[in-house]
Amino acid sequence: MNEILKSLYERKSVRVYTQEEISKENKEVILNAALQAPSAGCQLLYTILDITDQEKKEKLADLCDHQPFIAQAKMVLIFCADCHKWLTFYREAGLSPRKPGKGDLLLAVEDALIAAQNAVTAAESLGIGSCYIGDIMENAETIKELLELPAYVFPACMLVFGYPVKQQIERKKPERFNLSHMVCENRYQGKTGGEIRSMFSGMTGIKDYDTWMKNFCERKYESDFSREMNRSMEVYLKDFTA
Repeated sequence: MNEILKSLYERKSVRVYTQEEISKENKEVILNAALQAPSAGCQLLYTILDITDQEKKEKLADLCDHQPFIAQAKMVLIFCADCHKWLTFYREAGLSPRKPGKGDLLLAVEDALIAAQNAVTAAESLGIGSCYIGDIMENAETIKELLELPAYVFPACMLVFGYPVKQQIERKKPERFNLSHMVCENRYQGKTGGEIRSMFSGMTGIKDYDTWMKNFCERKYESDFSREMNRSMEVYLKDFTA
């Protein structure tokens, strides 16, 4: 297995960091790697916010589902889907472009997330751990004010980075499903009840499938933070449907 594949297979979310700082050089390597990501029409429909203000990091830790480790991270990056900046580019040329729509937003989100994954992979190659924070989509009104986000800019994801402590390095990576469970050939293929239970065989620990799934649903899908993300998305979408 080559080094890139090895890195992808071994990478896992890291939430506890040593006190070692990320050097300016490594930070630039990670950011430049993000910029090398594929982009729709080479438009780079994203903006990266480098959060260096400790007070802002602490506010983000609280706003993003009360996760203190965010404030302790050595590098915090927010990848924003940015449909605003090209409007300014067009207007600078004397043009009167249409308002961005939902399709533009989704395209920009794709760009932002591809760039974010490049940053994650680059960091992993340097021995720097990372963790995606989807909760940046919560508390839209406060986040927009804190980060001074204009209309048509959506914080698609936040990434936190740091050198992992020994426990995090040795922690077992969660199991992934088999290819046969995740890949459909030529068309979408739903699963029977038996196939679903087979898919989760060995994945639910000591709990039976029904108990595990009930607990998971309540903890994730029906959670307060999940409902808040959906509410916040309505706030961001207003710009794209007005």
